[in-house]
Amino acid sequence: MKKEAIDKQMSRRDFIGLSAKASLAATAATIVPRHVLGGPGYIAPSDKIALAMIGVGGQGNVDLRGFLPHAEVQVVAVADPNKEQDYKGFYFSSMFPKAGTGPTSAYVDKHYSEQAGNSYKGCKAYADFREMLEKEGDGIDACCVSTTDNVHAVAAMAAIKKGKHVYVQKPMTHDIYEARMLAEAARQFNVVTQMGNQGQAMEYIRLIREWIQGGAIGDVVEVHSWTDRPFWPQGKDTDRPKETPEVPATLDWDLWLGPAPMRSYHGIYVPFNWRGWWDFGTGSLGDMGCHILNIPAFALDLADPVSVQGTTTPMNNETYPLSCMITYDFGPRGEMPPLRLYWYEGGLRPARPKELDEQRKLETNGNLFIGTKGTILCGSNGEGVRLIPESAMEAFKRPPKTLPRTPGIYEDFIRGIRGGPKPCSNFDVSGPLTEFTLMGNLAMKFPGEILRWDAKNLKVTNLEEANQYVKRDYREGWAL
Repeated sequence: MKKEAIDKQMSRRDFIGLSAKASLAATAATIVPRHVLGGPGYIAPSDKIALAMIGVGGQGNVDLRGFLPHAEVQVVAVADPNKEQDYKGFYFSSMFPKAGTGPTSAYVDKHYSEQAGNSYKGCKAYADFREMLEKEGDGIDACCVSTTDNVHAVAAMAAIKKGKHVYVQKPMTHDIYEARMLAEAARQFNVVTQMGNQGQAMEYIRLIREWIQGGAIGDVVEVHSWTDRPFWPQGKDTDRPKETPEVPATLDWDLWLGPAPMRSYHGIYVPFNWRGWWDFGTGSLGDMGCHILNIPAFALDLADPVSVQGTTTPMNNETYPLSCMITYDFGPRGEMPPLRLYWYEGGLRPARPKELDEQRKLETNGNLFIGTKGTILCGSNGEGVRLIPESAMEAFKRPPKTLPRTPGIYEDFIRGIRGGPKPCSNFDVSGPLTEFTLMGNLAMKFPGEILRWDAKNLKVTNLEEANQYVKRDYREGWAL
């Protein structure tokens, strides 16, 4: 077959997604060999993953800096309702003082200019990701979604339906229903996916599963998980502001709201404190649950709780409570017995375990695994994992490492697009995790009630009123 015929039949996305063997064969027929063009490490432009960033505020710029160093990736466009935002007052300021499409696209251009040794101005900037997907179209292979939580699913679904591979920041979605829909769509459109819970790519989480499967603490019957969040305003005294300041000239407020109901602009929401508001964020569970709860979920095959119950401080209809405790009950999984998991936030923690040596402290964010033969303690992503007391750790004979290791959360996604293994936090993994994590937020709406869950049908079976929070209504013009 002639080269012209091959070019017509093979799209960029098809080319990038080929297996390693097929990719080498196609490369020989369609492009000049890499070593001829630029040395053994050179990657031809036609072999790069064209990545678009959806959401380039604080976390979006963190993710950008996670992808930019990789030669296999070319960032070609950014989209955000905010042209420019000052971040000097936030913890992101150590990495970048400003964010938004203006500073971010300029940063991308500067990065590639320095690499090439000449002027580069190829990164397009858009306010609306929908316009970006429409206009850039075939020039995009993958999208990274790092918006407010309430836009995650809508943006990711729009990209998936156009056949784009998708990396989505945690939590994968704002609602339980959305997580199920994204996982199904990813399978239907055969795209590579990843959720940005970096602990899933780390060593610690694999050690914990290997230790537990190796019988280090016997059967695990109870888990305690906790976070120091929130450190943003929420609770019954945080109500919707009455004043209506002018919208900054750099911000498209209607686009920023996304699927959420219309409300007046206020600086209390932008750029960071949106996390504590029901319409925009998913509270402490959404912020840290997909990190912390991921550890027991992976180690113990946790998904689809049979029931969930919440106990909270007083709250209003606008924000999440100042503190709460959520109780999840899981049924048997294979040979593993039923298990109860407790989630604590807002200053609450489990009682200090009697096995913990006096000189050691509970982690600020962490997990405690209670087994029939012992106890494991670790940090939010599994760091600092050890059996307690210290004497148990000293006597512990570590089992062999049996699980595949992962190079990193971004590298894993890139590897998947280029024909490697499915990413470690692909939507078939992160979807169920997101569903059960967000069940905690559902329980907060009905403090003290035990909500019995039919996971197959995404339905609370004993309190019909609760089902209105499984799937929200979208503002006109925004939908999955």
